[in-house]
Amino acid sequence: MNYKTSLIAKLKEKRARIGILGMGYVGLPLALAYVEEGFDVLGFDIDAKKVAALNAGESYIRHIGTDRVKRAADSGRLTATDDFSRAQEADALILCVPTPLDVHREPDLSFVTSTLEAILPHLRPGQVVSLESTTWPGTTEEVIRPPIEARGLHVGEEIFVVYSPEREDPGNPRFGTRDIPKVLGGSTPACRDVGIALYEQVVVEVVPVSSTQAAEMTKLLENIHRAVNIGLVNEMKIVADRMGLDIHEIIRAAATKPFGFVPYWPGPGLGGHCIPIDPFYLTWKAREYGVHTRFIELAGEINSSMPDFVISKVMLALNERGRAVNGARILVLGIAYKKNVDDMRESPSVVLMQKLMELGARVDYSDPHVPVFPPLRRAHFDLKSVPLTPDSVRSYDCLLLATDHDAFDYDMILENAALIVDTRGRYPGRHDNVVKA
Repeated sequence: MNYKTSLIAKLKEKRARIGILGMGYVGLPLALAYVEEGFDVLGFDIDAKKVAALNAGESYIRHIGTDRVKRAADSGRLTATDDFSRAQEADALILCVPTPLDVHREPDLSFVTSTLEAILPHLRPGQVVSLESTTWPGTTEEVIRPPIEARGLHVGEEIFVVYSPEREDPGNPRFGTRDIPKVLGGSTPACRDVGIALYEQVVVEVVPVSSTQAAEMTKLLENIHRAVNIGLVNEMKIVADRMGLDIHEIIRAAATKPFGFVPYWPGPGLGGHCIPIDPFYLTWKAREYGVHTRFIELAGEINSSMPDFVISKVMLALNERGRAVNGARILVLGIAYKKNVDDMRESPSVVLMQKLMELGARVDYSDPHVPVFPPLRRAHFDLKSVPLTPDSVRSYDCLLLATDHDAFDYDMILENAALIVDTRGRYPGRHDNVVKA
């Protein structure tokens, strides 16, 4: 039997069943994209609450509307499950699980390996396995492929293995799953052909590359490019601050140049599931080849130091007003890692809250998208979002603007706050109660 030809035909005719492993910020929109193109989708997750919500047609991610999830569930094309033995029912298995760093800031592939172990006994000929999680070059060939072949399945003949990095930007109104070209590398040329057939059904363009390693490196380059440029503007911010200049004004002016300049914006630190993490995957792997990635690591050091810079500005601003940080009431505005989303992954706001608490501050937060502080891997506070009113704003010694959600009433905050430490450049010009950080 020619499994490649058969599988490609099933994908093109939309008779294939798609399995998405990990129904989070990457997996859920991908699952919905396949459903909306007419595919049957099995959504796998170890979180029983997510499974129940999806089967009830409810969304647990703010920027993905419940109406969209409900349509998918009501159509009968989306089924969620925590039973990984059902992997045998899927023709395509797409791994969308986290790849964080461990306590030593080294790659943690435990979510990938545990997911692979869960589905391995249920793999069969005629399937394609795709890894989307960001990782170091070589992961697909060194971690994914060998256990599959150990089961007696011939990669490129009976089963197909590809790597296609996710490129989701949560909350981006211009670019959703369908609109973003998909880079793809296959373990073999046949694997690549099957991968193209898998993804061309739901994205505007598939960009094939020569190998899974090239696709893995592409993802790292994309995010390291951002991390390095953010590190540059963060360093420039510190220099500009010492000179009494507004870095946001300077960036806006530089961005009027129609060529040769791309604006990147400073902040209180890096957040999200990619930019603070991905550079360390390459620096770790590069050591195997005797390469010291000094440029990348320097950018990482600068970005990692930004919360300390912000804390120093808070302390100085309070001190100038005759107030110590110890015992001060501080309200952190925005705890998601970027504005207008509820995504808390690697949020610098959490680091700021921890550091302020360690200094003795009484810390609360306000975030319209995160009503209750969620349990995180490395931090949890028993806090709820504080509603912003003139009275509540006036009750704090300092408001620390960490994530500039559009939902905040900035005029009201400015009018009533005793002190605002602005890390996002939301208050241009000079104000007696605003300190730029």
